[in-house]
Amino acid sequence: MSRGSGGGYDRHITIFSPEGRLFQVGGFEVLEYAFKAVKAAGVTSIGVRGKDSVCVVTQKKVPDKLLDHTSVTHLFPITKYLGLLATGMTADARTLVQQARNEAAEFRFRYGYEMPVDVLSKWIADKSQVYTQHAYMRPLGVDFSTMCLLVHYGFEKAFNSYVSSHLYATSAGLKEQEAINFLEKKMKNEPTFTYEETVQTTISALQSVLQEDFKASEIEVGVVRKEDPIFKVLSIEEIEEHLTAISERD
Repeated sequence: MSRGSGGGYDRHITIFSPEGRLFQVGGFEVLEYAFKAVKAAGVTSIGVRGKDSVCVVTQKKVPDKLLDHTSVTHLFPITKYLGLLATGMTADARTLVQQARNEAAEFRFRYGYEMPVDVLSKWIADKSQVYTQHAYMRPLGVDFSTMCLLVHYGFEKAFNSYVSSHLYATSAGLKEQEAINFLEKKMKNEPTFTYEETVQTTISALQSVLQEDFKASEIEVGVVRKEDPIFKVLSIEEIEEHLTAISERD
C-alpha cells in the first residue's frame, strides 16, 4: 500500500484517522494494514466447542511443491494440554509460539502446575499490544484477537480466543465473517455436540464457507477432549474418516 493510500493519515509515527482508525505505529505500515496482511495469507480457520470437546480446523496450503508438506503447519502445541492455531504470517506466529512455550514452561516451574489457558491468552494479548507501543517495532502479521485460537479443555472448560472470552465458536482469516454467519445459524442454542459432531461440524463449516470438498491432506484438525485433555493433531487417516462420515451424512 502506497504512502498516500491512508488519505494522508499515515505519514507520521502514530496517526489516527478522523474515524478513529489507527493507521501508523512506530513508522511502519500499520495496524490496519497488518489485519489485511493476515487475510492476504488466503487461509480460513474455524473453531467449535462442543459438549465435551474442542476442535479447530484450518486449511493447509503448501506454497512450493519442493517443500516437505509435513513441515507446513498452523497448529502448534504450547504445552501438553494447550495448542495454538495461528492464522496469518507463519514466521511471526512461530516467534510468538516459541515465546509462549518458554512462558508456559516458566509458569510450571514457578508454580508447580500447568499454565491455565486464560493466563496464556492474556499473556499473548499483552505481548501483541507491546508491538503497537514502540516506534522501533511493527505489529505482528497475525491478528491475535481472533487469529490465534487457544485450544484447551479443563481449567476453564472453554474454547478461548484472546483474553479468555468464552465462545461456542469463532473464525479467523480470509472468510471469517462468512464462517461466523454460518456458525451463528448452526449453533443458535447452546451446543451439545458430541466429539464426532464437534469435529464434523467444524469441518463442514469450512467446506461450506469455501465451497470445497477437501482432501484429508488439505486441512489440519486439532482437538482436545474432556476424557483425554491432551492437545492432539489428527492424522490424515483420522481426518479421512470424518470426511467420509460427512459425505455419507450429506
